[in-house]
Amino acid sequence: MHAFTEKDIRTSFINASLRERNSLIVPDLRDIEWDKLDYFGWRDPKQPLAGFMVVPIDDGPVGILLRQTEQRTRTRAQCSWCEDVTLPNEVVMFSAKRAGKAGRNGDTVGTLLCENFECSVNVRRPVPPAYLGFDVAAARDRRIAALREHAAGFARDIRDSA
Repeated sequence: MHAFTEKDIRTSFINASLRERNSLIVPDLRDIEWDKLDYFGWRDPKQPLAGFMVVPIDDGPVGILLRQTEQRTRTRAQCSWCEDVTLPNEVVMFSAKRAGKAGRNGDTVGTLLCENFECSVNVRRPVPPAYLGFDVAAARDRRIAALREHAAGFARDIRDSA
């Protein structure tokens, strides 16, 4: 993923009002290892139920404002994007308003995601070999590709619903 500027991030949000985009707290971008990310996600400590992500897709970045549900799942859920089975972190339900008229009418999409957007780290962690001759590097590459597909598909679903 290539590096984004604060301006790129603010202008990319497709399901946020102008006021929400202007009040957005963007984290310090200088120390971000962009080459190790498949999407850029963060939480704002001042808004504990809000999540923000920017997903690179073919025609540029798509920013999505997410809302975490207040209700926690009763059992440990699996992230829908990284599909990590070791569950090194909490997984929560996020919802996002669709872009355009659909979003203004209250149409939303929900997904289970790593609480602090650790998916890119999870898919890069080596998996234990499943059998003799198992290609760990190829499995890692497949997990990265699948994460990118899941993130881009979600972003397109939010964007193209208008």
